[in-house]
Amino acid sequence: MAFDGITIACIAHELQEKLTGGRIAKIAQPEADELLLTVKTREGNHRLLLSASASLPLVYLTETNKPSPLTAPNFCMLLRKHISGGRILSVTQPSLERILRFEIEHLDEMGDLCRKYLIIEVMGKHSNLIFCTDKDQIIDSIKHVSAQMSSVREVLPGREYFIPDTQEKADPLRITEQEFSSLIGSKAAKLSKALYTSLTGLSPVAAEEICAQASLDSDRAAGSYEPEALIHLYRTFSRFLEPVRSNLYEPAIYYDQKAPVEFSCLPLSIYSHCQKETFASVSQVLERYYAEKNTLTRIRQKSADLRRIVQTALERNVKKYDLQARQLKDTEKREKYRIYGELINTYGYGVEPGSRSFQALNYYTGENITIPLDPQIPVQENAKKYFERYGKLKRTCEAVTKLLEDTGAEIEHLRSIQTALDMALQEEDLAQIKEELMESGYIRRRSPGSKRPKITSKPFHYLSGDGYHMYVGKNNLQNDELTFQTARGNDWWFHAKGAPGSHVIVQTNGNTLPDRTFEEAARLAAYYSGSRGADKVEIDYVERKHVKKPNGAKPGFVVYYTNYSMMIEPDISGIVQLG
Repeated sequence: MAFDGITIACIAHELQEKLTGGRIAKIAQPEADELLLTVKTREGNHRLLLSASASLPLVYLTETNKPSPLTAPNFCMLLRKHISGGRILSVTQPSLERILRFEIEHLDEMGDLCRKYLIIEVMGKHSNLIFCTDKDQIIDSIKHVSAQMSSVREVLPGREYFIPDTQEKADPLRITEQEFSSLIGSKAAKLSKALYTSLTGLSPVAAEEICAQASLDSDRAAGSYEPEALIHLYRTFSRFLEPVRSNLYEPAIYYDQKAPVEFSCLPLSIYSHCQKETFASVSQVLERYYAEKNTLTRIRQKSADLRRIVQTALERNVKKYDLQARQLKDTEKREKYRIYGELINTYGYGVEPGSRSFQALNYYTGENITIPLDPQIPVQENAKKYFERYGKLKRTCEAVTKLLEDTGAEIEHLRSIQTALDMALQEEDLAQIKEELMESGYIRRRSPGSKRPKITSKPFHYLSGDGYHMYVGKNNLQNDELTFQTARGNDWWFHAKGAPGSHVIVQTNGNTLPDRTFEEAARLAAYYSGSRGADKVEIDYVERKHVKKPNGAKPGFVVYYTNYSMMIEPDISGIVQLG
């Protein structure tokens, strides 16, 4: 749900419960825009991460410690001077803003009790950590914002702290039905955008969820809806925010297989097709979600070189294929030259020497045709010339047809590698794909005698609803291994028709598979294919003993001559994954 006001409300509730009454035992600034506070409570110590990073601002409790610089930055030293040993009185969120206020009680230099506020604003590139007096006067901030940088608000020592109301958004927790209908109904933007641009703290995901729960088209202009529809939308919107008012959150991460798609503190029906994992706290969600996102980003970065190699080779082969296809098309006129030669040999004895053409009956079609002649040579030499052209084009046709088949197989192979790169979730998966590229000659090995790396990547492993084990190859090498080494003759083999993708093997143990298992295996084959984005995918399935691999074929390439087919959705939600 992104770091919107609802997520901040959930964090505020968690921190209020866990940190209120705790004392700040340690203050560190591991990064230029990040604080790590250790808070001592009756239940134990808690580490609180406060990041004002422009690219990824975060607030959550963590068990992980971070190394700090040898010399503490000035902002860290200032906080240590003022609030080290201070007690956290409250953690609050103004309205549904992306802001948290930590009210801290401490002793000043004279030994008197006083209060300060540590405020974190989680607002993308405008995120900041601001330290204020109880009169909302800024003492300092982790980022200074001068008048040259912002005409809305200066964030400098001595200035007054206030929340700028630049977008004039309404408070979603206080807006009335009439105000809501009037505000949203006056917008020309699409309905979902009208929601998140008009109400504080709503993200685009939350707006889409509200529209989905109200069964209203989020892409339709907000101003085009009837008043009754807007009233219905308001009531749905109020029900959606009820858990925020009562602090009843359900922190969860939604997964598309092992890839995290979204996190949320409230249930999201728009991700019902994903696997949902719930957590005890929003801090656990945030730490897990961004750690896993980080891993996927790193995998994407590490696969960039492989993707570039594959894409370059694919583009080169596509151009080659187009050129060869044009060459093959040029050979289509070879039969015409053969017929010309035959007709000259049949009827040419009556043609005057030096003629430029003559007409003859084409006994293949029963039509008269005009045959061009070279007047500089004898008539029979024209026949010989036409037969030579025919022979040359025939040889070209045979050669180019073979080249076209090879190039087409190469394109299919490269597209299958692209699909495998999209499925890679670990560095071990990339290592196996790199090995395949080396075997195919797209990447040169460092030295002829170098040892091949040990491959630890394994196929995906699923369990059908009827208890049958299903395996999905992540790349072509795994596809070959699954089909021709792991699978037995009576096991079932599945693959998306006419698209690059995984081989799916269902181990039957000699039993007859139930229909449900056939459908689940087909859904796996559809999902792990290049046709994943389609509404339905045609899947071929056959017993493994009918699948053959031609001699010299590329990894993952097989043939089969008898099979069954079914159309299935590429939806694998509900299928249990074991590995």
